[in-house]
Amino acid sequence: MRDAETTAPTQPVRRTSPPNRPAEETARLGDEIYERDIRHQVEADHHGEVVAIDVESGNWAIGDNVIAATDRLWTQHPAAYDIWCLRVGYRALHHFGGRPLRRAE
Repeated sequence: MRDAETTAPTQPVRRTSPPNRPAEETARLGDEIYERDIRHQVEADHHGEVVAIDVESGNWAIGDNVIAATDRLWTQHPAAYDIWCLRVGYRALHHFGGRPLRRAE
């Protein structure tokens, strides 16, 4: 019979090296995945929340802020590394000044 330590399942390892992708490409892929796969699922019920998208796999998670969304994504998919975040219903994740940049209807 084998020892319990040697039969324990291994945990997936989070990537520690960045992919060879420019930030602009990550943004383009993230926006594309959001428009194609996610927007219709979240726009009605999650206005103002943040979506974190793993652009490698298309996996995503939603949270009240960037940290909550990315933590939820990493909990579900520990290997997610190249992540794009955006705010549901807005053109920008963050804004400067008096008003947020709402998405044009």
